[in-house]
Amino acid sequence: MAEDDTTKKSQKADEERPRVPLPIGYRQGIITAITVLLGFSLVFLRFWSFELPGRWTISAVIAAGIAVLAIVFQLVALWRSLQIEDDDVHEYKMTLRWFLWSAILLMASLVCSYASFVQLVKW
Repeated sequence: MAEDDTTKKSQKADEERPRVPLPIGYRQGIITAITVLLGFSLVFLRFWSFELPGRWTISAVIAAGIAVLAIVFQLVALWRSLQIEDDDVHEYKMTLRWFLWSAILLMASLVCSYASFVQLVKW
């Protein structure tokens, strides 16, 4: 019952919160940044997964899996940034969080792929 009250209060607070539009150029900037990182991620995954010679190891599969997860996060951020609702500062901040986490995952994937490539880990 308390959970329902909390949900109703948060919905009411969202309805009462005034809409604050973004300054001009912010949406275009984030869309550009997301597509650049998405393009890099797709090219990296292509070369890492399909064109790098050698056998697959567990560490290489983990690196590729993290890269795929980063790409999914980037696609969610791109989808959110293209929505009309994203012109509100509150929604824009959530989109930025998705984008930040996608960049963190991509960096983790790059570190894992490097460790796998130079055989810092033997699995």
